[in-house]
Amino acid sequence: MNVCTAFTQQVQNQRRMVLLFSPVRRPAALLMPVLMVLVLFGIAASAAAQAVADAAAQTVNPVLTDATRPTRIRTVAPVAPEQTAAPTFFPHPNDTRYFVAGQANIIFQSHGPFHSPYEGQHSLLSRGEYKTSLVGTLYMGAELARNPVRHLEAIYDEESAGGRGISKAFGLAGFTNLDVVRNPSLGPIPYMARVQLHQTIGFTSKTVASGRGPFSLATEAPERRLELRVGKMGLPDFFDLNSVGTDSHLQFLNWTTDNNGAWDYAADTRGYTYGAVAEYDDMAWSVRYALATMPAVANGINFDWDLRRASGQNVELELRDGPGFFVHSLARRRGAVRLLGYVNHANMGDYRQQNIKFLEGLTPTPDITAHPLQSTVKYGVGVNLEQEVSENARVYGRFGWNEGQHESFVYTEVDQTFNVGGDTSGKRWGRADDKVGLTFVSNAIKHDHQAYLKLGGLGFLLGDGRLNYAREDILEGYYTLHTWRGLTYALDMQYIAHPGYNQDRGPVLVESFRMHVDF
Repeated sequence: MNVCTAFTQQVQNQRRMVLLFSPVRRPAALLMPVLMVLVLFGIAASAAAQAVADAAAQTVNPVLTDATRPTRIRTVAPVAPEQTAAPTFFPHPNDTRYFVAGQANIIFQSHGPFHSPYEGQHSLLSRGEYKTSLVGTLYMGAELARNPVRHLEAIYDEESAGGRGISKAFGLAGFTNLDVVRNPSLGPIPYMARVQLHQTIGFTSKTVASGRGPFSLATEAPERRLELRVGKMGLPDFFDLNSVGTDSHLQFLNWTTDNNGAWDYAADTRGYTYGAVAEYDDMAWSVRYALATMPAVANGINFDWDLRRASGQNVELELRDGPGFFVHSLARRRGAVRLLGYVNHANMGDYRQQNIKFLEGLTPTPDITAHPLQSTVKYGVGVNLEQEVSENARVYGRFGWNEGQHESFVYTEVDQTFNVGGDTSGKRWGRADDKVGLTFVSNAIKHDHQAYLKLGGLGFLLGDGRLNYAREDILEGYYTLHTWRGLTYALDMQYIAHPGYNQDRGPVLVESFRMHVDF
């Protein structure tokens, strides 16, 4: 099927209808993201100018002059993006033991034909295509003990993930839709997404405000506390959070802009795992640790329950003095630095060993899964930064690295990633609930991984049959429009150079339309 979008071409009745983007009009293809960058950076520049003006006008303690201005005096743990007070269709009172809410996220994506001299079994299709995904979640919770110092609650979420991703989610390390389930055969049948017991143990009687939301029902919490969670969960619910780039419902859509692409976190193909999380929160810092189950096979739906052989261990230190702490004009604005480390044990293959077997004629093609049951180790680190630069504008960044020798097993095929971006609210043009975001991410894989794909090997996401290696670079921008109560719409564009790390293919422009409802 050939698809004609606002940025593609198609042939009708033997006559060529040229729109904005075509493989033979590469300058036009390059012009669109450049214009998008200029427009969005213009908005960000105006917000930064306002930040300078604010700093110049500040002559007294902002705590006394503006109660809503963030200062270095912060709550114990900032409310996660998913838990902030966002407009919803129905009210959610704080004085009840029970919590019921829901969301629906519908994403339509398309891309036009792009340059591709060849493609393989796991390639992004070079012909035009379009796909739609739908994720719906019912959040439920109950407070079993409401004493802030010894708070106990139970959480249960039911979810349905339907639709498809472009090219069945193959061909990109930074795939364009975080809502897509990477195993389309699972279908939209509802499933249990989360079930947890959440215990809070306070070490002081002094409490601070806490945002009530799907993952935590308490409205206040001890200033110093230990939080324990056990059950089924998504590790990105608690690790690698970033208020600018985490939420595919209202922010960016790409896998490697909303999460650290080099963090191969323990999860099944839907993104969930069974495990336990322990977190200590203090006034200016937090530290958290998780032990979780790993899938039995790469991108699998079933888990290996032998924790002696297969497990994912994660640790993160969060400092709530952000990068702006070192800049006088930003020192009183909200920010954070998060340092992440992880170690996975699982039945993972070794790229170098499989390349050697192929070159010695022992296998017809390199096959990362062709090995006996074993337990190997994959480890990595990540850095996560965010900083408010004005009343309306924020910037963020991520860096991730893993050892890259062993099989990409869970999240995506990225061994190193670098990401920088920002957002600004629409308050300056009279739409405070609207948001504009722009980000750039560059992903890479190590030499053994490159050689594996070049020799014709298949990963669980990538495989063009051959490879002319280059970093996969992605520029993404969005505008989220709040319309009424919990209903928002968004337009998103992603310009991808070297899809699947292959400079013989692309570039490709992916256009998206999103509708999100919070109940």
